[in-house]
Amino acid sequence: MFDLIIRGGTVYDGAGRPGIQADVAVSGGRIAAVEPLPQAQAARVIDARGRWVTPGFIDIHRHADAAAFRPGFGELELRQGLTTIVNGNCGLSCAPVGPENLPAITSYLEPICGRVPPEAARETLAEYFAAQPAAPLHTGMLAGAGTVRASVAGYQVQRLEPEHYAAIHRRLEGALADGALGVSLGLGYAPECFYTTDELIRALAPLAGQSIPITVHMRQEGGGVVEAAREMVEVARALKAPVHISHLKAMGRDNWNRKIPQVLALLDRARQEGLDLSCDVYPYTAGSTQLLHILPPEFLAGGMEAIVRRLGDPDQRKLLARRIESGDGFDDIAKLAGWDGIFLTSLHCPEDHPYQGMSLQQIAELTGQDPLTCCCDLLVREQGEITMIDFMAHEEDIAAILQDPFSNLISDSTYPTEGQPHPRVYGTFVHLLTRFVRERGDLTPEAAIHKMTGRPAAVLGMKDRGVLTPGAQADINVFAPEDLREPGTYQDPCRMAEGLDTVLVAGQPVIDGGQYTGVMAGQIVRRS
Repeated sequence: MFDLIIRGGTVYDGAGRPGIQADVAVSGGRIAAVEPLPQAQAARVIDARGRWVTPGFIDIHRHADAAAFRPGFGELELRQGLTTIVNGNCGLSCAPVGPENLPAITSYLEPICGRVPPEAARETLAEYFAAQPAAPLHTGMLAGAGTVRASVAGYQVQRLEPEHYAAIHRRLEGALADGALGVSLGLGYAPECFYTTDELIRALAPLAGQSIPITVHMRQEGGGVVEAAREMVEVARALKAPVHISHLKAMGRDNWNRKIPQVLALLDRARQEGLDLSCDVYPYTAGSTQLLHILPPEFLAGGMEAIVRRLGDPDQRKLLARRIESGDGFDDIAKLAGWDGIFLTSLHCPEDHPYQGMSLQQIAELTGQDPLTCCCDLLVREQGEITMIDFMAHEEDIAAILQDPFSNLISDSTYPTEGQPHPRVYGTFVHLLTRFVRERGDLTPEAAIHKMTGRPAAVLGMKDRGVLTPGAQADINVFAPEDLREPGTYQDPCRMAEGLDTVLVAGQPVIDGGQYTGVMAGQIVRRS
């Protein structure tokens, strides 16, 4: 007698194999069998005829560190089939964070994670996990190396001393002992943008020779993306550790259809050498991050107060204009996306609220300013806490990355407390199936399911999920693919995905007959 049987569906097991007709039995929160079970009995039977049965989807790149503490957390994720998410990405985790530089760190995190409540900003990851409220889906964490460095040395210090490295090593080791699934880097953000390659390798020394994954927001994602990927190959070679490139892209029209094939070929050659390298991608041509990300590294030094002070200085603005015009040595998003391709989505000052959803070009025209002056004035007035959506990638590059066997899907969802999020927060995993499987045909159903389940689980070593096999977590989706819909848009993003009939988390129905049950079945996922 099983607890539950899902009967008669087309089962995609998450390992990349074609779908088969089979029944899936569940007992004690685990998968008990995947095979025809015509005579088996269960306390409940779900009729899945005409539907797909898949593992629960896994997003290993979200920024819900603080959102996990907010009321109502989890439904928008479950509505798109997500049963496990991983936070702490891009080096920007809420924990572990020491008290020394806490206000500066939480201020820097706010455009990405939203307001960080005191109970989330903990000195150890164990304390963070203990404080996290019950959730309807599973959550894991990466140790953000940027937060760790800022905790140890703040944002002012660009060259670390031996005692700084020793403290960074202790905190990384502590976070891993507490169950962090890996270590994330944000080389495009302060303070990690100040590392040289050798200094970065030194900071990550505790990971040398281990199987602990290092995920990385690379130093550049535009014209310098190939060189940035070479740097990560060097890091993987020096540390003999797995390196996973986050949200791979080639920003800027001049780089489309040129740089991504070079990066994928580079990674393939490195794998033939024996290195463990992989990547992920989000399936939209627009990204979302801090507006501060348009600045060159030297303008990010010193923390938010110093950044704002610098942007208010007329001489520094002239220097910034020259740096943006040249674009040397950083992702010059103002040129790669254009001022008309950067839309502001989170503004706090009441006088700026009318500008929400507008491009910097539109705002500049309304205010009678040039776009850079307009941008600097806004950043000063808003104390740097502005989120943007920037249109800079190409769908053919996205398809090429998706088709690489060592890639997986992510959303890179940010959770600002105010303003409009990117529609990927609500719809990424449905978007892959509707756009890249149903409409474009870039992926087969089995390949797409693998990139949302078994592949991301393998990247972070989560061995008990991502595949439908006896003994695995009973995280399961049931849906008719033709019913899937992503109603959110860039103008109206906060709309739940549609079409998931049943979502089981640890064997419990959290979406049941299309209705959200709110069952708190989620667990903390720790590195074993």
